[in-house]
Amino acid sequence: MSIKIERIASNIVKQLSYIIANEIKDNDIKFVTVTDCKLASDLSYAKIYVTVFDKDKIKTTIKALNDASGFIRKELASRIDVRHTPELAFVYDESIEYGKKIEDIIENIHKEDIEK
Repeated sequence: MSIKIERIASNIVKQLSYIIANEIKDNDIKFVTVTDCKLASDLSYAKIYVTVFDKDKIKTTIKALNDASGFIRKELASRIDVRHTPELAFVYDESIEYGKKIEDIIENIHKEDIEK
């Protein structure tokens, strides 16, 4: 990925975090953290990775974000300096749960070594 695309993706993450926290009135979306943004090389499409505080509401929160993507995209267009604002698709970021699972496995291995 080029430096320009990385810089724009970083700016998108920062601006989306602000928009979600302060501009959106939907209570399903309030406790969302934007973790990453993957941009297409032509800047036409952005896959936005998010985590959700309440694990029981993952599907409803992702659906609410995708339903509000038009409003979010319009707000984003006024905050970033690109010719065409990319289409936004929100997906749940499973990397944090995966990292926690790996950490638990390593911790269990260390406990077994100490017990032996």
